[in-house]
Formats: sequence, structure tokens, C-alpha cells
Amino acid sequence: MDQLVEDANALIFTFGPYRLGVHGPGAGMDTLCIGPSYVNREEDFFFLLYNILAEMEEVTELQPVPDAHVPVMKFKFDGLSIDLCYASVSLLVVPEDLDISDVSLLYNIDEPTVRSLNGCRDADKILKLVPNVEHFCTTLQCLRFWAKRLGVYSSAIGFLSGVNCALLVARICELYPNAVPSLLVSRFFRIYTQWQWPNPVLLCSIGEDEHGFNVWDPRRNPGDQTHHMPIITPAYHCKNSSYNVSKSTLRVMREQFQHGNKICEEIELNKASWSALVEPYLFFESYKNCLQVDIVAVDVDDLRAWKGWVNSRLRKLTLMIERDTMEMLQCHPYPQEYIDTIKQCAHSAFFMGLQRKQGKEVQDRQFDIRGTVDEFRHSIGMYNFWKPGMYIFVSHVRRRQLPPYLFRDHVCKQSRQSRVLAQQHAHGVSGTSSGERDLKRENDLGGGLPEKPVAIVTHKEGSASPDILDKCLTVEVVNLDKRKLSAELKPGDASDSSAIKDVSSISSVLEKIVI
Repeated sequence: MDQLVEDANALIFTFGPYRLGVHGPGAGMDTLCIGPSYVNREEDFFFLLYNILAEMEEVTELQPVPDAHVPVMKFKFDGLSIDLCYASVSLLVVPEDLDISDVSLLYNIDEPTVRSLNGCRDADKILKLVPNVEHFCTTLQCLRFWAKRLGVYSSAIGFLSGVNCALLVARICELYPNAVPSLLVSRFFRIYTQWQWPNPVLLCSIGEDEHGFNVWDPRRNPGDQTHHMPIITPAYHCKNSSYNVSKSTLRVMREQFQHGNKICEEIELNKASWSALVEPYLFFESYKNCLQVDIVAVDVDDLRAWKGWVNSRLRKLTLMIERDTMEMLQCHPYPQEYIDTIKQCAHSAFFMGLQRKQGKEVQDRQFDIRGTVDEFRHSIGMYNFWKPGMYIFVSHVRRRQLPPYLFRDHVCKQSRQSRVLAQQHAHGVSGTSSGERDLKRENDLGGGLPEKPVAIVTHKEGSASPDILDKCLTVEVVNLDKRKLSAELKPGDASDSSAIKDVSSISSVLEKIVI
């Protein structure tokens, strides 16, 4: 026993962008702690280690998330964001030279532990499969930056995650093994614009079941048949890394792939620069109707936990609206968080764009989604760590009713944003179809939702709403400019010529990543 205590140890590995070599300044770090079999996740990691970290002055914003798909402890260490996972392997002593790619590590462990280990194992497998690691990393940096700027980088609400981007880029690298990054970026958009989803993106063949864990196989697993955008991880056990993607978010990503492909075609014809590829998406100028989700709590610590719970379930609201409207009302959840600093309580807001599906049979359709929102509200109320002061408000807002705090920092950017919006319309990427632009704003949702925003409060039964909410969530209505943003634009002529350019041709884009 004394020898066991003396030999007791644990190893720390990194995964995600840091392990792949594409992290930027100020970015967080994904880490994995591997410990011996007698140190478990529930008691030792989420209880004992949590208490140790809570006592350290260097640690702030400590937040355990034990019920996540991959259980994780989130915190900041000297200002650096850390996501720490834990895996207990079937060893009494963890060797210093542990080979994490060894499949025997998966013996006699549960599935959450396998998912924790596979963050590192997938990253290593990707780096082994790509023909040129340097070109892969440069291309991945560019496309992660593009995804964030265009609002399609958030796995929680159904868009791309870091591993999704890495796998999509790695597949392009396999298809074009001798290509430089500028060509890889161009081919990324060309290939995925034409990709026939739900055909899966695979870096290698899916291995056979070796340790009793289900691998992704829609022929055997009915649940896998519902996936809309399968992007399969390469390490055993191979799973779909994009299981959160819905029909609505897939539609948005397809539009952005098409937009990126058009820009790259213009770059090949010297009609555009690489900076045009990463012009931000003008979400609020693209939709006439939005759902506004306000999340409030008494202080920032409560808000952090409460917001994490709500944000992880926003994708369910998208699925519920798809279900209850027979997919006739399309949703576009936007990952950007907005904060009204004037509020007297801790506040966070997210928005979801709404539009009718294109087609004459839908234009006169009325949608009443109040019951859907109420169902979502009740699901959010199941939070086990609810505290007084934690509330969620869901309201329908038209473009002219958007709260002024969205624009306080963007007053001087309107003329530039209008030009960008015109460019996005030229490439067919817009939150409103041509048919919808002809409708009167007063009838945008067919009268199914009230004209004024309706506050829906979620709280535990029997608890009273605090007076602070009256000051926190007063609905602010601002009259925005009603001018229509339009332009007579012609699509550029497509060209099939190869975009063989020097790596420096996208340096201006990559410089923005490291600022």
C-alpha cells in the first residue's frame, strides 16, 4: 500500500485547437487528466479536486459540468480559460510514457471516459492522416476564423465545433495532398457546397467494434439515421461529432458554404480579396423577426451557471419550432452573446432569426409558437441547481423593436455594414427570401405572435419574482431606420480554374487571427 501511494500519479494531455497547433492569443486550453483506476470522476474529480481548486487564489470562475456529453470542469487559471476533463483508466499506476492511442486503454471503462479520451486520440489521428501538417494548420486557422465571423461556430446550438472544422479541413487535405492553403480554402467551399448530406465525411474507414462500444452505423443504429450532417471521428470508437446539427442550422451552413464558394470564385478571377471571405454576417439586418432570449441572475457567478444550462438547450427550441410548424417556419439561432451593461442585474441575451420557408403555400400561413415557447420554458425549469433570481424571458421582436444595446458600439459602422449586406444578398445569403421582402412588416408572422414582446418567466413554483426584475428587463423599443437595403447585383461568372496561389495570399486573413 505504501508503494502504491508513493507511485500514485496522473498525467495531463491537451487536445482541441492547442493540440492541433491552431490556438490563438487569449484562447482557452482543452486538457485531459488521466488517472489510475481507484480515482473516480464523481467523488475524487468533481468533489475533492473541485474543493482544492476552489481554495486556490489563481483559480476563478470555477464551474463543474458533470452531466455534459463529455463531463468537464471549467475555470480560469491566472486568467487562462481551462476546460479540464478526467479519465480513469484500468491501471494502478499511469506510466509517464503512456501511449494514449493504444486501444487497450479502453478496456473496462465507461462511455463518458471513452469520450474524454477520444478528444486527444482523435487529434493525434487527424495529424497522422493529413499529408502536410503545416498546410493543414494554416487552412484550419483560416476556416475557424471564417466560421466565427460568419456565425456558424457553436456546437451547442447546432453549428460547427473545433473538431468539426478540423475533420472537414482534414478531408480536403486528403483529397488535395499537394495543395497549398489558398487552394485548400477554395476547395473547401467548392466541395462542401456540392456535398450531398447526409452522406458522411470520413477520414478513414470505420473500424469494427472491439470493446463493446457502439460505432456510428446508420444500418444498425436507428438513432444514427436521424443525423443531418455526419462528420465522423477517426479514432475508435468512431462517432458523429456533429450530432447537434438540425435541419435549420444545416440550411444556414449550406448558405454560408455557397457564399464562401462564390467569394473564392471571384478571388480566382481577381474580382475580390481574401478579406471579403471573412466579412461578418449581418444577422440583425437579415431578419425581420427574431426570438429574443434574455437570461438573468442575481450575480455573474449565478449567471455563468444558469446561462450555460440555457445555452446548452437552445438547440431544443430550434427543434421544437421545426416540429410544431412542420418545418414551415425556419430558425437561425445566432451564437453571439449580447450583454446590456445598463441592467442592474447580471444579464445575457441570445437571438434567433425567424423566416417562412420559401414557397407560395407558406406565404399566407400563420404561425403561433407560444405553446412551443412555453414547452421550452418548462424544460428549462428542470434545472437542478436553480437559485432565486435565475429567470429566462423569451419574446418576439421585430427588427424595429430590437433593443438599443445591440447597436451602442456599432453606430459608426452602419454604412460599411450596409455594403457588406448588399454583397451577401448578391451571393444569395440572406435571412429573408425575395418573396418575404414583398410582405408588409406588420404581417411578417401572419399574426401568430403578438405585436408587442411578451415576457415569459421561468421560475420554481411558489417562488416570487424579485423586484429587481422590473428594473432589469424593461422592454426597450427603438425605432430603427426603415430603409430597405437593396442593390442591383449580378452573380460573378463561375470559373473552374485552379486557385494555385502562394501561401502569403491569405496572410492578410490569418493576421487577424493573431491580433
